[in-house]
Amino acid sequence: MTIFQKILDGEIPCHRVYEDDHVLAFLDVAPLSRGHVLVIPKEARATLGELSDRSAEAIGRVLPRLCRAVCSATGATDYNVLQNNGAAAHQAVMHVHFHIIPRVGEQGLGIDWPAQDLEQDAADLAASITAAASG
Repeated sequence: MTIFQKILDGEIPCHRVYEDDHVLAFLDVAPLSRGHVLVIPKEARATLGELSDRSAEAIGRVLPRLCRAVCSATGATDYNVLQNNGAAAHQAVMHVHFHIIPRVGEQGLGIDWPAQDLEQDAADLAASITAAASG
């Protein structure tokens, strides 16, 4: 059982900022900046690819509203939405979650983006992804 499931079950308190039948959002206890919010589905799945369409739709519906609310409450005009999948991708809690991280001055998320050149077989790769998404 993850810490997020314990929060959903009421075993651990949180500072709720939004809740509906499918989604809970609350302040992160170790924020990168003031107003750092976590948005989680009530469905317990480790990665985004495992999430049901219903839960994904519910998060997709509320995420923009919560971004606006965080910016309004903090005065931030810039922010990151971060979602990691798997330990190698820096996921610490194995329950799908999105971070809304306001960027105010130097507070917020710092990113190193080691870009690479597009692969030679990009057309084949795109076709493979398209086929997988259709099935």
